[in-house]
Amino acid sequence: MKDGVNGVALGVCVFFFLLVTVMGFLAARWRRAENEHSLDEWGLGGRSFGTWVTWFLLGGDLYTAYTFVAVPAAVYATGAAGFFAVPYTILVYPLIFTFLPRLWSVSHRHGYVTTSDFVRGRFGSKGLSLAVALTGILATMPYIALQLVGIQAVLDVMGVGGGESTHWFVKDLPLLIAFGVLAAYTYSSGLRAPALIAFVKDTLIYLVIAVAIIYIPIKLGGFSEVFAKAGQKFTETGSGSLVPAAAGQWTYATLALGSALALFMYPHSITATLSSRSREVIRRNTTILPLYSLMLGLLALLGFMAIAAGVQVKNGQLAIPQLFENMFPDWFAGVAFAAIAIGALVPAAIMSIAAANLFTRNIYKDFLRPHATPKEETRVSKIVSLLVKVGALVFVLTMDKTVAINFQLLGGIWILQTFPALVGGLFTRWFHRWALLAGWAVGMVYGTVAAYGVASPTQKHFGGSAKEIPGLGEIGYLGLTAFVLNAAVVVVLTFVLRAVRAPEGVDETRPEDYTADAGDPGVEVELPPTTAAAPQ
Repeated sequence: MKDGVNGVALGVCVFFFLLVTVMGFLAARWRRAENEHSLDEWGLGGRSFGTWVTWFLLGGDLYTAYTFVAVPAAVYATGAAGFFAVPYTILVYPLIFTFLPRLWSVSHRHGYVTTSDFVRGRFGSKGLSLAVALTGILATMPYIALQLVGIQAVLDVMGVGGGESTHWFVKDLPLLIAFGVLAAYTYSSGLRAPALIAFVKDTLIYLVIAVAIIYIPIKLGGFSEVFAKAGQKFTETGSGSLVPAAAGQWTYATLALGSALALFMYPHSITATLSSRSREVIRRNTTILPLYSLMLGLLALLGFMAIAAGVQVKNGQLAIPQLFENMFPDWFAGVAFAAIAIGALVPAAIMSIAAANLFTRNIYKDFLRPHATPKEETRVSKIVSLLVKVGALVFVLTMDKTVAINFQLLGGIWILQTFPALVGGLFTRWFHRWALLAGWAVGMVYGTVAAYGVASPTQKHFGGSAKEIPGLGEIGYLGLTAFVLNAAVVVVLTFVLRAVRAPEGVDETRPEDYTADAGDPGVEVELPPTTAAAPQ
């Protein structure tokens, strides 16, 4: 590790940070609408994005600082087990091709802004809608925190903020500044800011990966030398392997499958999806988004390269930033650090907007202010987006940063429990609303309690997300186990509740709503009277 501040790398990184900051504020004027005082405009970009903007936005949303920092860090620490993120991003695209176009259509038809809007409209249940909203907000908080960990890793490697003995405020001041700027342009520009910045972010990421995957192996003697040194290290330490061990195959497979099912349950994924202007844009994006999975596979290899390059760090999250500083010229290390930092800002902005939309539409409007005007909704969402960022910042500054990936995995356990209500509701009305709520509660309680009981060398509780699967005796992803319990409760209780003729709630959707496109005759966004545009 180099001593002191890397001035050249810091200068390059600051340049790109200032560039995206200016773009973030200018985004408020990009595709400006006549009426800006609505969640459609601030929170969904006017539902106007085409194929390429949506592709960059979804890519910036899904492939984040987590991609750059935590995935290669997992490979660096455990070997092949860290590659679970690659198959799950492959599994997810055929899955979302089946249901995302349906969700876009019905949301466009009825003016839904969040998944909870759809659940309330489909099942006529504010209670179930509230459960989905609270789960989305809860799961998003650690995900935003993970992005801040990515920025912090870059700052640490560049020598910014001082050492461990430095006063906490001085040490974390650069992160606080970055957070403040992010909060300001998100408040001003809404979803248009991350949509515009995503172009810069993805361009930098592809550039850095293309250079790293060629340049670093050449300096290390080729891929054969990289794999040989990584294999030697894992053999000597027993901490991992180049090929998943038989004992870990259930964990690997269930984690990949569970993560694939959970990915597009996150509010930010749906927010980016609903911002597109047509059903066909969604279908096209599910076919070209796998290009990011190719990038992810190459990126994961950086974990092996860090081992071969002799990178030694106590915090695994620093492994890849340290590899870049050791191997690249200072100026290009700055480009790589900027890619990681911007790769955190874009999704953090989208996530905070998505969480704010959930609070405004499904808590504030449904339970506190039923007659809130569109202007009031937008104002509340802006304020809540700031509070969400503050919460995530407190989360990351007070928790152990060496387990950043477990923050996101815990959120995945929770958000997966909304799958039956959301995806099930897109295809059938058979499930009973009370059964869905009971199944959600069972999955949430089991998943949280089971995760609390998982220990690791650095944590007594919440030390991982794998545990023995009841009845099988194999170690698997407990989020998927919780989901199976959830689904079983939903099915059994639905039979019971239908047998006793329990009230089902009113379904405000129609079959044709799920296949409608923006250009279809008669297909216009239907807003309830309380959300229709009102004189300001």
